[in-house]
Amino acid sequence: MTRLHDLTALEQAAAIRSGELSPLELTDHYLDRIERLNERVGAFVTVTADRARRQAGEAARRVQECAERRLLPPLHGVAVPVKDLSSVRGVRLTRGSAACADLVGSVDDAVVTRLRRAGTVLLGKTATPEFGLPCYTESAVAPPARTPWDPARSAGGSSGGAAAAVAAGLAPVAHGSDGGGSIRIPASACGLVGLKPTRGRISRGPLAPDLFGLVTDGPIARTVRDAAALLDVMHGPEPGDLYTAPPLPPGRRFLDYADIDPGRLRIARPLVPPMLETTVHPDCVTAYEKTSALLEELGHHVEELPPVFGPQLAPDFALLWSVTAALTPVDPAREHLLQPLTRWLRDRGNAVGGPELLAAHARLQNAVRAALPVLDRFDAILTPTLAAPPAPVGYFHDAEPAVNFERQNRFTPFCAVYNLSGQPAVTLPLHWNAAGLPIGVMLAGRLGGEGTLISLAAQLEAARPWRRRRPPIWDA
Repeated sequence: MTRLHDLTALEQAAAIRSGELSPLELTDHYLDRIERLNERVGAFVTVTADRARRQAGEAARRVQECAERRLLPPLHGVAVPVKDLSSVRGVRLTRGSAACADLVGSVDDAVVTRLRRAGTVLLGKTATPEFGLPCYTESAVAPPARTPWDPARSAGGSSGGAAAAVAAGLAPVAHGSDGGGSIRIPASACGLVGLKPTRGRISRGPLAPDLFGLVTDGPIARTVRDAAALLDVMHGPEPGDLYTAPPLPPGRRFLDYADIDPGRLRIARPLVPPMLETTVHPDCVTAYEKTSALLEELGHHVEELPPVFGPQLAPDFALLWSVTAALTPVDPAREHLLQPLTRWLRDRGNAVGGPELLAAHARLQNAVRAALPVLDRFDAILTPTLAAPPAPVGYFHDAEPAVNFERQNRFTPFCAVYNLSGQPAVTLPLHWNAAGLPIGVMLAGRLGGEGTLISLAAQLEAARPWRRRRPPIWDA
């Protein structure tokens, strides 16, 4: 029997447009699952049930009043939770921190406005670690976010709550954000598609600065088509943005690329992490090798990529990350509530002088400028998403800050380089290990090349479908 959460987001939207499904029925279905199952996976930190039902009612009325239902937005009436780093007016905004536990959003972030205008329904805010800094989701304001494939293991971070929600069937798709892998890491740990768009594709306004261009919002979904459709909703610049991405061709949507054959592509594959020497777990190597073979079976040319980045970049990235941690305003009277890792990072960031910061940023920009001509020779670049399977809950969080940070770096050595370069990157759930844990692989593209990535990802999904793989909680 097909249940509502078995349907993809696009299938749900199609059923809403045809009148077979009411947005209210769909919203109540997810709210019921959240009430029953959220405690097991730690997906939501705030549930906005009243707002969700009100928005679902508005979506239902619009369907009834619309003479041309085919003209309704592609995800009209579909539930899309928002990560708790983004501001939603009138909704609690903890940023994953006890120091901010009493904050309420004063405005809608630009991406939230776009979600609302597209007729989506806000189920609530998904859990994030403090200020979105770590690659795991454990905080003082909510239970740990756990991968539904093994609740003893972390859902990753910092969009861990978003990924746990989608993987457990508590939402069809979810909004995430990514400054060093924070969409791709949890998507990999939860067996999902996670797409980090090109720098400037989605506005960070009006509150979040985009000074370094590291962070972008993006979609987390079960299928490539759903991820592309959510990107269509979320993307677009706003006045004051420091970065903008190349526009799509006139009349083209990201979803259209999921139905376009990518042709024969030139794909590079480096197994050596770009900025850090570390050991890659055999399960991740297996996923990488099997995907390489699949790409060749599909007719693509796959070749080894020579090193284009080096370990000298890691300290400069860590410096920017520490300064970013220090930029989040905290009431001095509440600083004692911050997590040890956050305090450690902020202390390091506050010790950085202006010339030192600009020099580090300049070195990183020069390294990217030198690397892009090499990377641009290829249509896509294949790597593992992570260097190990999903980590146990507490593996990072329970360690003292310096050890915690080092462990995170070794767990996620492939991700941050594409935040530095601004290139789009997508993780795909093409492999599960012998223990039944999802092992993602990552494909990066040229700047502005989300379309090619989506076409290639859809081809891989068709060749090795993963949609019917579901954790036990799915049937609860």
